[in-house]
Amino acid sequence: MFRVYNFAAGPAMLPEEVLVRAQQEMLNWQDTGVSIMEIGHRTTTFQDMLNKLEDKIRKLMHVPANYKVLFLSGGGQGHFSFLPMNLTGKNKKVDYIVSGTWSERAAKYAKRYADVNIVTTATLASIPDASTWKLSNDAAYVYYCPNETINGIQIHDVPQTNGIPLVADFTSSILSEEIDVSKFGVIFASAQKNLGISGITLIIIRDDLLDQAQECTPEVFNYKTQAEQTSLLNTIPTVPVYMMDLMVDWIIDSQGGLKKVAENNRRKVQKLYDCIDNSNGFYTNIIDKKYRSLINVPFTLPNDELLKHFLIEAGQVGLAYLNGHKLVGGARASLYNAMPEEGVDKLVAFMNDFAKRNTK
Repeated sequence: MFRVYNFAAGPAMLPEEVLVRAQQEMLNWQDTGVSIMEIGHRTTTFQDMLNKLEDKIRKLMHVPANYKVLFLSGGGQGHFSFLPMNLTGKNKKVDYIVSGTWSERAAKYAKRYADVNIVTTATLASIPDASTWKLSNDAAYVYYCPNETINGIQIHDVPQTNGIPLVADFTSSILSEEIDVSKFGVIFASAQKNLGISGITLIIIRDDLLDQAQECTPEVFNYKTQAEQTSLLNTIPTVPVYMMDLMVDWIIDSQGGLKKVAENNRRKVQKLYDCIDNSNGFYTNIIDKKYRSLINVPFTLPNDELLKHFLIEAGQVGLAYLNGHKLVGGARASLYNAMPEEGVDKLVAFMNDFAKRNTK
């Protein structure tokens, strides 16, 4: 079977064993005689899977008892709007840390529903020191995106907010390492990176924040209402939930949990950064090393003609979707959990050879 190494930023590479399991179960899921694509979301079989998935996520991430775990549609960008709708019914002041494209867009969307204060704005290469941040003392929440996929910037330390609830878009970094959920008011992540396929968004929200919604909040995106209905107020995207369940099983059973996943991820990305840094300037990553992403690695080549040939030749040897985002150009390698180390090794070997062949 022909498979490439998929370095796309998302929807992203899935583990082959997850795809094989989904293939095997596609026509007859759990001996029901029907496909997961046909199963009713209110059947006992599906609800049992959903409940067990929540339990597995709680154990894997050590989610405290005073948090609800929700599975909703809408995607990351949808929740850029649903979050302020749900959290600013009593206080419309909100703080946003802008570290790249996605947090900038989230702040833009939030301005339709709340009074947004920009705490700080990243440069192309770095984050201003926290001592210069302009945090409010009475905001409903502080928002940030730990990892910016387009810019390749990652905030590795959890921001200090002086007791104000912290909201975090973990779409691209969820389950890539262990985190202390208790430091956050809300964690959300659309699934198409480390949680399966597009179509479902994981929401982890502290109980005391469930009664803050604006009246304009649609019922199906009202976090309190969905929590009361265990995410089943409306028809849940059943196949994305199923794929999330397979991905969580893979992390637990095949990868050995989040500590082991984090070790693998750090080893993989270090190989790629070493290749870039030791290329004598042929490849360039401009991000301050303190804020380099451990997941999405953008880099440039000496000129656009070389970039064009780099992408073509990479594709010919099974290294796919290495083009950078259209907003920034260049190249980009996304190393989510499913990317095996041998994929990174093959990419590094190709990059070293390409640089050698094209250095005058």
